[in-house]
Amino acid sequence: MNHDRIVLDPAILAGKPVIRGTRLSVEFIIGLLADGWSEAAIVENYSGMAHDDVLACRRQATTRKE
Repeated sequence: MNHDRIVLDPAILAGKPVIRGTRLSVEFIIGLLADGWSEAAIVENYSGMAHDDVLACRRQATTRKE
């Protein structure tokens, strides 16, 4: 993983990329953004989330190769 805020752990959400220390997947956060949630709303509604976590999710979504 190229960013220390995003981890892959087979024991968490079947190995999907998640924000370190949470069970919030990158896919979930990107979905919230796509649904019109603001970064501020995400950070406010999900404890443990920070600005840098949202940036890491965006970066992961744009650089992910399958």
